[in-house]
Amino acid sequence: MKNKTILNIILFISISALGLAYFVEYILGYEPCNLCLIERLPYFMSILIIFLGLSFNRFEKLILIFLFFIFAFATILSFYHVGIEQGFFKESLVCFSNNEIDNLSKEDILKDFQKNTVSCKDVEFIIFGLSLATINTILSLILSVISLKLFLNYDKNR
Repeated sequence: MKNKTILNIILFISISALGLAYFVEYILGYEPCNLCLIERLPYFMSILIIFLGLSFNRFEKLILIFLFFIFAFATILSFYHVGIEQGFFKESLVCFSNNEIDNLSKEDILKDFQKNTVSCKDVEFIIFGLSLATINTILSLILSVISLKLFLNYDKNR
């Protein structure tokens, strides 16, 4: 396959992943945790980079290495999230809202208890027996490997 074709497929996958995340959040009504929201950023970045690269029809090799680093970071981030869900890692400050960290008064703490805050360790939505963080780990790993392979074989696939 040509690099442009695969970049278009990665673009489609990135848009679909974000579409699924927003569908689960807004249509099905599942609240994402803070880490889930952060895990969307690599997909936004990949969409932007691929769209710009395909629009200008330049810097294809540079785009591929950026995609590798973006999806490698996404893999590590979502693996960390899976580790929190499975109890291998403790929740970090990323998993708490600013209100939970900054509040010191009893009234503010009581207000926070009345809010429904989503913990990073709580699995809210499952597809085929896998959490969205697990699916994201697998998908990000696959996309990072594809991006790296395309970068390394760039001249063959032009």
